[in-house]
Amino acid sequence: MKKLINTISVCLIIFVAACGNSNSPSGNTNSEKAENNNTLPYYGNRSTEVKYVDGLPVVDTVYQSIPSFKFTNQDGNTVTDYNMLGKVSVVDFFFTSCPTICPTMKKEMMRVYDKFKGDTNVIILSHTIDPDYDTKEVLKDYAERLGADGKQWQFLTGKRKDIYSIAEKGYFVAAQKDSTAPGGYIHSGGFVLVDRNLHVRGVYDGTSEEKVNQLMDDIKRLLTEK
Repeated sequence: MKKLINTISVCLIIFVAACGNSNSPSGNTNSEKAENNNTLPYYGNRSTEVKYVDGLPVVDTVYQSIPSFKFTNQDGNTVTDYNMLGKVSVVDFFFTSCPTICPTMKKEMMRVYDKFKGDTNVIILSHTIDPDYDTKEVLKDYAERLGADGKQWQFLTGKRKDIYSIAEKGYFVAAQKDSTAPGGYIHSGGFVLVDRNLHVRGVYDGTSEEKVNQLMDDIKRLLTEK
């Protein structure tokens, strides 16, 4: 009888959690409300799982995280999602020959870099969306001209399909080849904020000084988040 009661309790908890989750937004935009005034929102899908604490069922929320990846940086070193664990990350997508928004984005990203330079808890990952042209040598030269440190600000290249896939499915931003677009590519100007556990917590307009100021404030919030 006790086992039956516990089973019924678990089922009821899952049902209530599932009903509540069905009405919650996926969190793919900055308009999602945070769980409280001191917490940044979580972007992407979420699910629930039941854990037992002291023999009692407890429902936990499981947030979407960055999928596994393997890219190469400007120094020819392999970079994976493991390198992001335990750190607050800022992620963007660009290409070195971009004639439109990329120069402005990199100017704004330099402000982020200068603000947190030397802080080993913060890293920046810039992905090229033109891997055919942007070899590691090209990215190395680009990084050096910017004055970016190779350990804290890494410029990544890899297979085109993998870069485009993680942009859309992992970071919720656009990146694709388009012969009609200036430079031959279209991409989001968003700077993506990722927490220590690989959850996306914000997407900011990388061409806006005001939005990048907010990003830097939110980086500080995540650095103090438990």
